[in-house]
Amino acid sequence: MAKDYYEILGLKKGASDAEIRAAYKRLAKKYHPDISKEKNAEEKFKEIQEAYSVLSDPQKRQAYDSFGHGFEGFKGFRGFGEGFSDFSGFSSPFDLEDLFDMFTGGGFSDIFSTRFRKRSTPERGSDIRVNLSVSFEEAAFGVEKEIRVKRTIKCPVCSGKGYAGESDVGVCSYCHGSGMVSKTRRTMLGLFQTTTTCPNCHGSGKVIKNPCPKCRGRGLLEEEKKIKVKIPAGINTGNFLRLKGQGNAGEHGGSAGDIYVVVFVEPHEIFKRDNSDVYVEVPISFSEAALGSEIEAPTLYGMAKLKIPAGTQSGTIFRLKGKGIPHLNATGKGDEFVKVIVQTPQKLSKKERELLKQLRNEEAFHKKRKSFFEKFQERLRKKFR
Repeated sequence: MAKDYYEILGLKKGASDAEIRAAYKRLAKKYHPDISKEKNAEEKFKEIQEAYSVLSDPQKRQAYDSFGHGFEGFKGFRGFGEGFSDFSGFSSPFDLEDLFDMFTGGGFSDIFSTRFRKRSTPERGSDIRVNLSVSFEEAAFGVEKEIRVKRTIKCPVCSGKGYAGESDVGVCSYCHGSGMVSKTRRTMLGLFQTTTTCPNCHGSGKVIKNPCPKCRGRGLLEEEKKIKVKIPAGINTGNFLRLKGQGNAGEHGGSAGDIYVVVFVEPHEIFKRDNSDVYVEVPISFSEAALGSEIEAPTLYGMAKLKIPAGTQSGTIFRLKGKGIPHLNATGKGDEFVKVIVQTPQKLSKKERELLKQLRNEEAFHKKRKSFFEKFQERLRKKFR
């Protein structure tokens, strides 16, 4: 009984071209006779090839899906058995680089790029990120803070070399001083030689016979250090400071990385911020709003006088020019915006109650409201007549 091509590749009917290609690559690598340890590897490999040669071809696949294995007798079908006989007639579903990646364990470009790789080149040290919280006022006016960081530094005893003198270094016995090692692998295309960095000396061609007693040959040490940081006035959440060259030390004489101090501004109890502008809400009484008054409003610079015109409505916003936050790395300041909220008293003394009753009797507002409702009711009557 003929085997199902989809079943051979471990797929269901209707699988996409990408799924068919991926399944073939995976199974071909697993059952290739030159590298597989499976007993039936050669037979299985041929089945995989046959299944893929049909399912990867749109016309063959359509015929197979319609007529099963009987489609082979149709005109135009080229049977299995071609493509893998020699390199010139090779018909693979992937390119040469895929083959190297599959059967040599690395990309085609890796075989040649490692041959010319520089050995023991200086490497820049990694950067360090430090999160720093500051208060609202500290962000507004600037402050000096102290941070604590853990970082790597060059060993002071050996100056980062890992050894004291040249007599403490010898030739690597693994690569004989070349820094590179060659390996020969057998693939379906023949024998291929790859040259890679020596894993013993990491490409330097040398090994340390007498390592530095302080850093044990690494050339680097761990330290914890306190660093003072100047926070400029006007800084905001998300801004960062760069401390150049104060990060982790580089290997093989490479430069040190940087420290990035990322600032987070803590919220204030009464003030809110929008870039360099400051917002605050101030409560006022009904009499102050109705008659007008002069009140004191809080600012970052102390209390400031604010004139409230008569008839001020709740929610009115007043501007205090130049009472905001200094512009970051620039001259000038933002403004402060004061929103007044008219508060209705919840507890009244006997005298206050009597005065408010007198005021209510004198007010014309309730008469205007009554007139408004009368007009509204008249409109409704006209509408439904």
